[in-house]
Amino acid sequence: MNLSDTEKQLTHDNAGNEYLVFTLGQEEYGIEILKVQEIRSYERVTRIANTPDFITGVTNLRGVIVPIVDLRVKFRLDSAEFDDNTVVIVLSLANRKVGIVVDGVSDVLSLSAEQIRPAPDLSVTLSTEYLLGLGALEERMLILVDIEKLLNSEEMALIEKTADAAYN
Repeated sequence: MNLSDTEKQLTHDNAGNEYLVFTLGQEEYGIEILKVQEIRSYERVTRIANTPDFITGVTNLRGVIVPIVDLRVKFRLDSAEFDDNTVVIVLSLANRKVGIVVDGVSDVLSLSAEQIRPAPDLSVTLSTEYLLGLGALEERMLILVDIEKLLNSEEMALIEKTADAAYN
C-alpha cells in the first residue's frame, strides 16, 4: 500500500489516538479525547448580547465562566430541540475552557493509522481544513474534527470576550 506524503503525515499525527464520539443529527463525529475535560448535561446558559449566533451563551463551571458553542449552528445544520440526551462537552483548548453542545455522546474509540483516511475535498458546510480525516470502523464512518482549527483564533478571541463580558 503506497501512501502520499499527506496521508503519511495524517496517519502519523493521529495514529493510535483516542476519540470521543458524539452525534449531531445522523452523523457521528470524533474529537481527540485529550482535549476533553468533562461531559455535562445541558443546562440553561446566560445569553450575552452581540455575540455570534454559534455562541449560545456562558455558564459558570465551578467558578470559571465557560462560553458554550452550539456545533449545530457552527456547522449550519438543522436546529434541534435540546432534550435529555443533549450534552455539553467541556474542552481545554490553548489554556481556555469552552463547551460545545452536541446531540449526544456515544463512546470513546481508539483508531489505528489504517483506520484513518484523508477527508475528501468536498465543498460542504464543514470545510475540510477543520477535519483530521475520516475514521473507518466496520460499518461506521466518523468525521474526525480538529476542534482547535474549527474554533480558530479569531473565534477564540470572540469567545474569550464573551467570557470576559459575563464577568463585568
